[in-house]
Amino acid sequence: MTAPVRPLPQPSAWSAPFWQAARENRLVIQRCNACDEKIMFPRRYCPSCLSDDLGYVAAKGTGEIYTLTTQMAGPPSGFEDLLPYVIAVIRLDEDVQMMSNIIGPGALSARIGDRVQVDFHPVPGTDTVLPVFRLAEED
Repeated sequence: MTAPVRPLPQPSAWSAPFWQAARENRLVIQRCNACDEKIMFPRRYCPSCLSDDLGYVAAKGTGEIYTLTTQMAGPPSGFEDLLPYVIAVIRLDEDVQMMSNIIGPGALSARIGDRVQVDFHPVPGTDTVLPVFRLAEED
């Protein structure tokens, strides 16, 4: 019996630049060229003004944990080998939120409000690279 296949993002015409940037280890966010609204997750139309004149801008890749949960057991098919793992909503410094994983040392003790920085995780056997986050190093 083969292991379940982990679901991967299926880029659309409007999200492809986000995934291409991730493959280049860059985090970008969508921005409306009509009203300057910053948008996360990539969309076809601006949620503020409904314009389809959208582009992408570089993100700093830093933010803080807005909320999180730790998956200790009973993961969806394809994620069994990751247990335990942390799923978080990150409020980027650009004032948009995105859902991702917290990885690395200290991930299981991460708390709301902790500062994080982006990292990139290539999915083995694919050309997909996922933006993930690590707890930020304290100065």
